[in-house]
Amino acid sequence: MEIGLKNIISELKKGGNLSDGDRLTQIFTFAKEKHTGQIRQTGDSLFTHPVSIAFSLACWGLDQTTVEAALLHEVPEMSGVTIDEIASLFGEECARLVDGVIRVGQVKLRGSQNEEFLENLRKMFVAMAQDVRVVIIRLADRLHNITTLEAVPLSKQKRIALETLEIYAPLADRLGMGKLKGDLEDLAFPFVYPDEYTWVSTIAKPHFKHSEDNIVEVLHRIRQQLAKNNVNARTESRLKRKYSLFRKLMRPEINRDISQIHDLMAVRIITGDTASCYSTLGIIHEYWKPVPFLGISDFISQPKPNGYQSIHTKVFDNRGNIVEIQIRSEEMHSHAEFGAAAHFAYAHAKHQGATDEKLEKGTAFSITQKMAWVKQLAGWQQQIVGVKESLSDFRLDALSHHIYVFSPKGDVYDLPENSTPVDYAFNVHSNLGFYIQSAKINGKMASIDSKLKSGDLVEIIKTKSQKTPNRNWLRFVKTHKAKTEIRKALGEKKG
Repeated sequence: MEIGLKNIISELKKGGNLSDGDRLTQIFTFAKEKHTGQIRQTGDSLFTHPVSIAFSLACWGLDQTTVEAALLHEVPEMSGVTIDEIASLFGEECARLVDGVIRVGQVKLRGSQNEEFLENLRKMFVAMAQDVRVVIIRLADRLHNITTLEAVPLSKQKRIALETLEIYAPLADRLGMGKLKGDLEDLAFPFVYPDEYTWVSTIAKPHFKHSEDNIVEVLHRIRQQLAKNNVNARTESRLKRKYSLFRKLMRPEINRDISQIHDLMAVRIITGDTASCYSTLGIIHEYWKPVPFLGISDFISQPKPNGYQSIHTKVFDNRGNIVEIQIRSEEMHSHAEFGAAAHFAYAHAKHQGATDEKLEKGTAFSITQKMAWVKQLAGWQQQIVGVKESLSDFRLDALSHHIYVFSPKGDVYDLPENSTPVDYAFNVHSNLGFYIQSAKINGKMASIDSKLKSGDLVEIIKTKSQKTPNRNWLRFVKTHKAKTEIRKALGEKKG
């Protein structure tokens, strides 16, 4: 469908984010006029690009000023209008956002593998720490660009798609924007790994068909049980994303065997509040038995580090199939789809009584404590180690696929994929790393270089007194923090 001003206004109204329809119309008309005659590589009018971005942002629940900045973000570069002119016409906040989006857009990440990449990536996190909306506009920009990637010259397609997989999708994931992360990955997948995409699509097709046929009955039975117990909730189903399926099939324990994947199709039950989530879990388990060896994951009481909340349980249905059921409230569902930063930032700021001055300066959108990792990455500087190693550390901390593990007290820790108990120890507290005697994973003794998986419960068995870490630890630790503390301790011992 062709998206226009009416669609954007409709979505802003739906989210309660339309503050001035006349102003938005004025900005839309201004941007359209400035882009007259300008054409994209697809052959479409250039203006279709900012309009698509603005519409996505409105759908994600962002405020009107962010949508306005999206409409205007190409105007300075393509039409010679200055940031000062935008400020005088449409206000300081809108102009500051446009300027931020342009600056982040000038950060070239593709094909840059050295100090330049490191510094450019850091600039992106600096911008995010100042106002998260700047980077969210860029994510919406990337989403639209990747949907029209076929129009780009073949020589550029793979590079753009790879950058999307390695940088933008993980960034969306860390911001809690699950739907965007999945969209970016699935759109980039066939351009980066065409053979693997064809293979996954081929082997998944009959399994997806079976799951889709089975899920109709599952949904019907769930609705019957909810109605019987007077639970007001809605249900939906979703097929597993192809890139996510590919990554799971590549795990050594799965070994490309799709029959080992138990969440090809998941059912979601979306309730009115948190209490209903737990009562619904009881109803489901009374009707269908949970799968003993797969267990229940309660991300409501223990949210994932990016803020994701939901209860996941796997049950045997009436045909003996294993079905994953996810139970969450409407608020949790919005959070899981669009991310706390995007969906709730402005509404929350206004609800908490943020002053006009704070909203004008953008400090109402500054990073919350839950996203302290953004500030850490924004301030990340090279240590004594070389550029190559620093780059590797930064990419791991910032953009690798992350896992979440639990402490014995139930605290959740966010670590790069393939992290070890030593990484966990230094993440809990820098001192804990110097008291490691051994480790337990899920109650069983494990070596300190074991690779952790999401959901693992990790316990460090401590020595009585502090000791200098083993230099060999540097061979297997993944996090920059662990490497820095180990090197620091070894350096102090040398001196």
